[in-house]
Amino acid sequence: MDVENSIKGQQKVKIKLEELAFYYGDCKVLDGISMEFFENNVTAIIGPSGCGKSTLVKSINRISEITNDVRVDGKLLLDNKNIYDRDVDLADLRRRVGMVFQRPNPFPKSIYDNVAFGPRLCGKNNSKSLDEIVEYSLTRCALWNEAKDRLHQSAMGLSGGQQQRLCIARALAVDPEVLLMDEPCSALDPTATARIEELIEDLKRYYTIIIVTHNMQQAARVSNYTGFLLNGELIEYNITTEIFTNPDKKVTEDYITGRFG
Repeated sequence: MDVENSIKGQQKVKIKLEELAFYYGDCKVLDGISMEFFENNVTAIIGPSGCGKSTLVKSINRISEITNDVRVDGKLLLDNKNIYDRDVDLADLRRRVGMVFQRPNPFPKSIYDNVAFGPRLCGKNNSKSLDEIVEYSLTRCALWNEAKDRLHQSAMGLSGGQQQRLCIARALAVDPEVLLMDEPCSALDPTATARIEELIEDLKRYYTIIIVTHNMQQAARVSNYTGFLLNGELIEYNITTEIFTNPDKKVTEDYITGRFG
């Protein structure tokens, strides 16, 4: 079953990769990736360690360029605009495309200041407006009731799961369109993981979500579409139920059934 033929025209394409090749220096990490990410859906990226999953996700907000010498061939379109064009404003791109990392990384500031950090950078300094943004963002991440009486206490006092939800709230505070999540539950216990998965299900009503995960069960639970990467190549991409019950490629079946990886 070909995702291009079966779904095209039924969903709005938010992000499109056209023969995307990504290099760290002379090392090619992604090799000719072509795929589409659909608006208000969750797409899981799966594959063994070192296959290019995190690089693929980080290429969508160009965050890898902060600390690495990178080169890109092909196109990566966000709302039909190539984000690697020279006229792209990186600050605006990273506002539109938020990111949550593998381990919770709250700033050593108060809960309030963590969420207000991005809006302040964008020039919002009105206290009433910031109060509303903080409450809205924490509420959307199911953290408001747990944090409302300790907003001005250090975020470092939150549990790991609460810290990760705070990091999601911090990303949402600047009103993004896309949310990238790079193994957001790998450092969390099962209870906290379940809360994050419930949150993802709710957030997809408002955002396009792309999640990297090494957990096959998690990919099956939370995503609408799944892409399988191996050695920097996209082996298969389809509706999640098809990937997990009727994969087109033998290597995909071998991976999701645990024969390697």
